[in-house]
Amino acid sequence: MEIKHSGRISQLFIYTGKLFRMFVLQNDWKMLPMAAIIAAIVSYVVGSTLFVNMAGTLMGTFGLTSICVWNGCFNSIQAICRERPIVKREHRSGLHMTSYIGAHMIYQAFICLCQTGIIIVVLHISNVSFPSLSHVTGSVDADLFITMFLISYASDMISLFVSAIVRNTTTAMTVMPFVMIFQLIFSGGIFALSGFAHTLTDFAVSRWGLCAMCAISDYNSLPNEMILATIDNIDVSKLSSDYSETDISGGAGITVADAAEILQEGMRDPELREKFIYTCGEMAYVEDYRSDGDNIINCWLNIGTAIVIFPILSVAALEFIDKDKR
Repeated sequence: MEIKHSGRISQLFIYTGKLFRMFVLQNDWKMLPMAAIIAAIVSYVVGSTLFVNMAGTLMGTFGLTSICVWNGCFNSIQAICRERPIVKREHRSGLHMTSYIGAHMIYQAFICLCQTGIIIVVLHISNVSFPSLSHVTGSVDADLFITMFLISYASDMISLFVSAIVRNTTTAMTVMPFVMIFQLIFSGGIFALSGFAHTLTDFAVSRWGLCAMCAISDYNSLPNEMILATIDNIDVSKLSSDYSETDISGGAGITVADAAEILQEGMRDPELREKFIYTCGEMAYVEDYRSDGDNIINCWLNIGTAIVIFPILSVAALEFIDKDKR
């Protein structure tokens, strides 16, 4: 297609229109039901404990973060490289790369908005117990929507940059798993990281997205039921067999099994159980998940940095496309 409009604004509208036509005519809309299916799977697995206790909330928000990263990466990983020869030809005819990338940004924002809305709807249909208090917008749905949209869109822009620098779709699909693995491993929520590995989490949008969602969910105010579950599952008979002669009381004749049985008996009191799990929650406080507006907004701004930087890098990479002899 020969470029007949030299202005950046006119080219922006032309390419935006082209992308939305592709959404309808080339079935790009199929990305939307896929987002619903993945969200439904995650809701089925962790929905009963999401926003209810610490362990369930951490696993659930990690799952939601993974959905957003997955959606964003798949949305744009082939967007540019699949039409690289066309882009190269049109650039020689006067295509402004700022207009071209700008059109992709508008289109991908639309896709990410739709996918995020679908995830929120699926969570509600799955009867997930949402937090009651909003720390930023006044609506928990809005806080979560903004967070998940930003994660999806930032991942989208990262993949758009990858699509701008690779040669073809095969290479793009080869690189994409590494992008996703980096985001998920360095989210900082599931894997214990220290030293340089922990420093790398600052460069993962998943880390800031996970922190924002945990902050929105009042993670530090939730009960921690893991220790109580361990107490409930102690096999006293096995302890009696393995430690029958082990006195842990300094001569009073109390064995490990006796202590475990006393502990289990005490934890049958509902009031004590509730107090215990909330005390365990207080002891598991995580500063990164602090529930206040400033912390959440700071997370959003850190994610937004990727949304700004990677489109600029994409434009810079494509400006040299004429010199690409590949």
